[in-house]
Amino acid sequence: MSNGQGGPQSQWDPWKPQSQQPWNSAADDGTPDWAALAEASETRNKRRKLLFIAGGALATIAIGTAVAMAVVSANGGDPEAGPSNLPASASIPGSATATPSFAPTSAPPPLDPKEFISSAKKDTAPLSPATLFPGTQLTMDGTVYKKGLTDDTESCAAVAGGTLPKILTANGCTRLMRVTYTNGGISATVGVAVFDTAEQAAKAKAQTDDHSIVRSLFGKGVKPFCDGATCRSTRNSYGRYAYFTISGFISGKNVTDKDTKVFRTGNDLAQFTANQIHRRGQAQASAAAEQ
Repeated sequence: MSNGQGGPQSQWDPWKPQSQQPWNSAADDGTPDWAALAEASETRNKRRKLLFIAGGALATIAIGTAVAMAVVSANGGDPEAGPSNLPASASIPGSATATPSFAPTSAPPPLDPKEFISSAKKDTAPLSPATLFPGTQLTMDGTVYKKGLTDDTESCAAVAGGTLPKILTANGCTRLMRVTYTNGGISATVGVAVFDTAEQAAKAKAQTDDHSIVRSLFGKGVKPFCDGATCRSTRNSYGRYAYFTISGFISGKNVTDKDTKVFRTGNDLAQFTANQIHRRGQAQASAAAEQ
């Protein structure tokens, strides 16, 4: 038997229903444990404060990410769409320093040689048969042409034939230079007519036909050619110059379509003339660029 009164003392089990919490111990005087309650309250406050700080940090990170993405987006995209929304000194977040930018630089465009040989006002370099056709011979694609007589006159019509004299006079030809080259039994004369403008030269060339020829230049060591015989002629213009060739046999025989060497001679000399006129423009453009 037990000497105490009543049944066994009830015990509080937080996981068991109907159990009672032992607020009072056997020695309890019925007063709440204020220290324990205060400690529990402080613990709860600390946890809430930590949660608030953590939540604020997450919100800050989210805002920072959004700003960074907005900056990158505004600074990127199609460069043709327009200027950036950022000021020139702005930098993307996260970069240590802003990288300086410099405006692209480029060399000035080279002067156009053709501009200098298209007008008498700019085409002021010394001009003569010797400057256009220097030396005693020229070589084109391995073929050597020996230089013969030269001629220079202001009476353009006097050294032209067929329909050419009238065309040169009507368009203001101021000078006509001629030079003859020979290879084997073939000779050719190149005639360069000079005008004040490229427009005049082009108009004169456009008005020519198969009967617009420059007279062959011979004598003093150059046998007669194209003096009554059928010859092959060319005509063209470049800048303020119109240039013509007439080529044929020194034997006096007529040129036919089968005489490819005669055709080649005229073509070679016409090409050389165009090259020389262009070089003249190049030299003057280069000199102007160095000033």
